[in-house]
Amino acid sequence: MKLIIVESPTKAKTISKFLSSEYVLESSYGHIRDLPKSQMGIDIENNFEPKYIIPTAAKKNVTKLKKLAEKAEEIILASDEDREGEAIAWHLTQALKIPAKNAKRIVFHEITKPAIIKALESPRKLDIKMVEAQQARRILDRLVGYEMSPFLWKKVAKGLSAGRVQSVSVRLVVERERERQAFKNEEYWSLEADFRHSESADLPILAKLNKIDNKVLDKLAIKSEAEAEGMLKNITDASYKITKLESKTVIKNPLAPFTTSSLQQTANRWLGFSAKQTMTIAQQLYETGLITYMRTDSLNLSQSFISDAKKHIESNLGKEYIPDTPRTFKNRSKGAQEAHEAVRPTSAHKTPEALEKKLTPHQHKLYRLIWQRAIASQMANAKVLSTSLNINTTKDGLETAYQFRGTGQIIQFLGYLKVYPEKSQEVQLPELKEKDNLNLKELEKKQHSTQPPARYSDAGLVKELEKHGIGRPSTYAPTISTIIARNYVNRDDSKRLFPTDIAFVVIDLLTAHFPKIVDFEFTAQMENSLDDISTGEKKWVPVIDEFYQDFHKNLEKKYEEIDREDIFPEKETKEICDKCGAKMIIKTGRYGKFLACSTFPDCKNIKPIITDKKGKEQSEEATKLQKKYSKEVCSKCGSEMVIKTGRFGPFLACTGFPKCKNIKSIAENDNTTDITCPKCNTGKITKKFSKRGVFYACDNYPDCKNAYWAKPTGDKCPECKALLVEDKSGTIKCSNKECKYEK
Repeated sequence: MKLIIVESPTKAKTISKFLSSEYVLESSYGHIRDLPKSQMGIDIENNFEPKYIIPTAAKKNVTKLKKLAEKAEEIILASDEDREGEAIAWHLTQALKIPAKNAKRIVFHEITKPAIIKALESPRKLDIKMVEAQQARRILDRLVGYEMSPFLWKKVAKGLSAGRVQSVSVRLVVERERERQAFKNEEYWSLEADFRHSESADLPILAKLNKIDNKVLDKLAIKSEAEAEGMLKNITDASYKITKLESKTVIKNPLAPFTTSSLQQTANRWLGFSAKQTMTIAQQLYETGLITYMRTDSLNLSQSFISDAKKHIESNLGKEYIPDTPRTFKNRSKGAQEAHEAVRPTSAHKTPEALEKKLTPHQHKLYRLIWQRAIASQMANAKVLSTSLNINTTKDGLETAYQFRGTGQIIQFLGYLKVYPEKSQEVQLPELKEKDNLNLKELEKKQHSTQPPARYSDAGLVKELEKHGIGRPSTYAPTISTIIARNYVNRDDSKRLFPTDIAFVVIDLLTAHFPKIVDFEFTAQMENSLDDISTGEKKWVPVIDEFYQDFHKNLEKKYEEIDREDIFPEKETKEICDKCGAKMIIKTGRYGKFLACSTFPDCKNIKPIITDKKGKEQSEEATKLQKKYSKEVCSKCGSEMVIKTGRFGPFLACTGFPKCKNIKSIAENDNTTDITCPKCNTGKITKKFSKRGVFYACDNYPDCKNAYWAKPTGDKCPECKALLVEDKSGTIKCSNKECKYEK
């Protein structure tokens, strides 16, 4: 019997299909050893020696694997081919006491029969350098987390944590929010015209005013409505002539196949998937043998896939869709390893259409995206005829020269766009030539306002981390999940990331007193050092020691220098405690600011601080909330309920805590609409919150599970009678996905 151990049962099931009965496939269910949660688990005085344990949840499986390992004539470790996979394989040898000579390590980039057979024919030994690099990362993060967190508990608030990549990510979100807060909107106007040609009166020629007296207008040139109105009056009755007409063929090259980063970014923009959601679904597709390994920064494609793609393109689309030479791509991202292949389907012939019934809707959407991008990368260029024209105005007595500019584009050859349709539209123009006169059908002034920089989406934050060389393909999704779970970052109604009150406090503290922890360049250099450990260019102990000695010394110093009062000076308010009559003061906890009685601990009365969308405190709203729920009684034990502030805002908590842990959501009470649920006809549609953001659902849950990811308007679709919803762009459309009604 030959024992093959992988990380997941799904992966084991897929591989078992390709092998004979002499092989037994088992799963380790991820890591079987780890550092203990209850203590540091690192012997700092003894070269940072880690003290690994087998978690309780893994002990039963380890016992099973030990018995199988004793009977096996050959033990093959087949965990993923990255550092973490190498570390899992090494931990298996330690926990199962497998002699090094008996352990064989195989790696593969895709779970297909040829890849598995080839890997079994050429096993290798464990790469201890990769194991040490992963161990160094784990130890480094443990040192920062377990030494910095107690400091934050004492100086800021209980329950906080800090991390090497985590804190830099929070800093990016905080700095973007401060840019938004400091931003001042500026009003500006534009003049937009709809011209027509006498011989093609049905085709619009859309153009914008772009020059006055041969001077190009910048974005903010027209600053007021009066100015725009004056220009409009000047040229409404003018004559309009094409003074310049240029047409040229533009060649559009296909994008490279996906890396982990570009997959997360595109899935976020096109499909609305979070980084974590994308990686979870990609893992499922990989383990069922449909795509190659999804944690990669390489843009390489195997020769077998390039050949496979060429055959598929030629037989389904034609030879004209094949480029003269196969395409290769070079990654320009900082720290790119180029060790593996890009993310691609295991076969070009496994089309999304053929697999639709075998996959869940989310799996199918992501697979289709991966398949389209990989196939398109090996297709011919698209050709687009791009036309631009200048339209000048003339009018008796008009001293100022006004010029409009219009554009059009027609796709001459789809090329890769046949498979990977990008979001670009054709703008058809009539047959035109220079000196043609045009008729003005409509001229309007439009008001605009400069907008602050947008909050980061998952895609935007991943792109920024990659730009700075922070983190690696395997860390992007877990990092975003971590900063949300630890209440440093939340999602707004558009699923974009914004910092909580406590995030500002912690980042300011770290920036002022622990600058290396949140320094972009230092964090990127540390990532490079971990890469150097994996290649043998550096030893892991000196890398950890160099960081830790300065970090620990500075931490001890800051314990003495920093007082909590310096971070949170007590701020008096005009609020009066409704229980004892003393003044209320502003305090800050893990979940942000709140009002507390100044006589604490004699009086433990607290109130939430409500803020509007711009972050302005609404003390009157807090008082109203307090009065509204002043007589609320716990439904479980009969004790008084009090208002507390948590991750999702104010909530009601039982005063009998910790004996009674009953809580009640205020958000659900205050956000219930008057819209009757069309599914059960008894419940009301209520605004709710989840890790994915805001959604709307029936308050009869779990008896009724009707839900919407856009805000219901209360009106019904005139075509199918389902509820209409308003999406984040303000568009009203039908909630029924099969109905295309929109207004």
